[in-house]
Amino acid sequence: MQKYRYHIIVAVFVFFVGTLLLLNPIPQDLAYHDFADKRTIFGIPNFWDVISTGPMFFIGLYGTYQSLKNWSKREGIVAKLIPLFLCLGIFIACFGSAYYHWAPDNNTLVWDRLPMTFMFMPLFSLLIYDFIGRRQGEIAFWFLIPLGVFSVFYWQYTESIGQGDLRFYAFVQFFPMLIAPFVLWLFPKKTQYVKYIFHILGWYIVAKLCEHFDKAIFELLGFWSGHTLKHLFSCLTLYYALKLILAWEKEAFQVDSVTN
Repeated sequence: MQKYRYHIIVAVFVFFVGTLLLLNPIPQDLAYHDFADKRTIFGIPNFWDVISTGPMFFIGLYGTYQSLKNWSKREGIVAKLIPLFLCLGIFIACFGSAYYHWAPDNNTLVWDRLPMTFMFMPLFSLLIYDFIGRRQGEIAFWFLIPLGVFSVFYWQYTESIGQGDLRFYAFVQFFPMLIAPFVLWLFPKKTQYVKYIFHILGWYIVAKLCEHFDKAIFELLGFWSGHTLKHLFSCLTLYYALKLILAWEKEAFQVDSVTN
C-alpha cells in the first residue's frame, strides 16, 4: 500500500478536477440569496442569519491570540502562518458573513466566501504538512492560499461578464473534505487530534444539509431556519478546528522539547 499511496491521492485529485472541468461553467444561482427567514428584529434585516455568525468572532479572536502568543515557539514560517491564517479567517468571516446576510446578493457574497478560503486552505495545508510531509505541506500552503483567494475573485469576475463559474471555488470548498479521509487512511499517524478532524467533517456535513433544507427547516421549527442552524453548526465545526490547532501546537511543542 505504501508504494501506491501517492498514486491514490493523485488519482482522487485527477478524478475530482477532471469531473469539474468536464462540467459546464457553474453560475451562482440567484435563488440562493432567497433565504427562508427574512424577519427584521431591532432594525436588523434577516436578523437570525446575521447574528448567528457571532460565535465566529470569539472563536477567531481567541485562536488569533493563541497563534500570536505561540508564534516564536513554532519552527518554520508555514507552521507559524497556518494557525494564524485559519484563525484570522474565522474572525473576519464573522463580519463578512454578517455583511452578506444583511443584504444578500452576489456582490456581498464575495465577502462571505473570501474569508472562508482562509479556513479551508490552511486546514488542508496542515493535513498535508503533518501527515504527508513537512516539505509538501509548505509547498501546498504557498499554492493553496493564493488559489483560494483567486477562486473567489475569479467567480466574481465571471459573474460580472455574465459567465459565472464556481468550479474553482467548488474545488477549494469540497476537495479538502473529500481527500481528508484518504490522507488519514494512506498516511496513518498516531496523534491526539485525529478525532477533531472527524468532528470537523461530520459537523460540516450537518451544516451543509441544514443549508440545503433552509426553508423546510424553517417551516418545521418556525423560529429558526436551516441557514441559521447552518451557521451554528459551522461554528461548532470551527470550534473543533480551533481545538485541532491547539492540539497540533501542543504536540509540536512536546516534540521540540524532546528534540532539544
